[in-house]
Amino acid sequence: MKRGNTLYVVVPCFNEEEVLNETIKELKKKLESLIKKKKISGNSKVMFVNDGSHDNTWKIISDINRKDKMFTGISLSKNEGHQNALLAGLMTAKEYADIVISMDADLQDDVNAMDEMIDKYYDGSEVVYGVRSSRKKDSFFKRITAQGFYKFMKFMGVDIVYNHADYRLTSKKALDAFSNFNEVNLFLRGMFPLVGFKSDVVYYERKKRFAGKSKYPLKKMMSFAWDGITSFSIKPIRMVLSIGVVIFVLSIIMLLYCLIVKLLGQTVAGWTFIVGSIWLIAGIQMLSIGIIGEYIGKIYSETKQRPRYIIDKNLEDKE
Repeated sequence: MKRGNTLYVVVPCFNEEEVLNETIKELKKKLESLIKKKKISGNSKVMFVNDGSHDNTWKIISDINRKDKMFTGISLSKNEGHQNALLAGLMTAKEYADIVISMDADLQDDVNAMDEMIDKYYDGSEVVYGVRSSRKKDSFFKRITAQGFYKFMKFMGVDIVYNHADYRLTSKKALDAFSNFNEVNLFLRGMFPLVGFKSDVVYYERKKRFAGKSKYPLKKMMSFAWDGITSFSIKPIRMVLSIGVVIFVLSIIMLLYCLIVKLLGQTVAGWTFIVGSIWLIAGIQMLSIGIIGEYIGKIYSETKQRPRYIIDKNLEDKE
């Protein structure tokens, strides 16, 4: 594969004014190094995606674009969430680049892993996943829940790269194929393996956030995990069916037991067992309805076919 392809680094941003100037500094240094080594062309750029930020994020992006054409950006019409903002950046960048690397703005992803990613691309990989080498810097709770999430996703039948988030290299060929995926409910780290093509991984040590607060508190992380499960697996519905079959069999056994007790003339023991059984079955029914309702809600969202993002400004159009 011919070297010196154009690289765009896509960075979703939501209220990242505290870290953005440092991110710009680090990415400029990295791209200049890659250009000097002739791994990428001099037309390579960093594309920031402003996801409806309320602070000075877009002003910083616009200012650096005027000063240095290595930096460009798009601004969404409103906050669409990390996955939609990332998708907007990928779909926009593929029109200008041969290869695209996506990463977060908080500098937790090691920019030096880009060298190996690009090498693997030139060796024939169309998708290269950045994978955390360890979780030593995570809190005990974050480490346990994150590892549990990946294992549970595997159990649910989702083809997902263990300890990979959204730090990855994708070729224009892979992104063109990915553009045919029209889901409204996005879980990108589970969708890219579905594209196929040759892929590889690069291991790196994830750093602590440089500044600012995480945009993924526990509530959002749980919601994200649930979206991933229900967007890629029907096992929860099958589990509901299995539970229903078990309860049906138990109810037949209990019915036979009650008939035998009645025929023997024995009194049925108190109301505690009856009331407990009613509450248990009612709870399982409500849980089952909720799970099925979640899938119906996703079908409802998909059938409306609303746009996943709307781009308000694109600094590339000014050049």
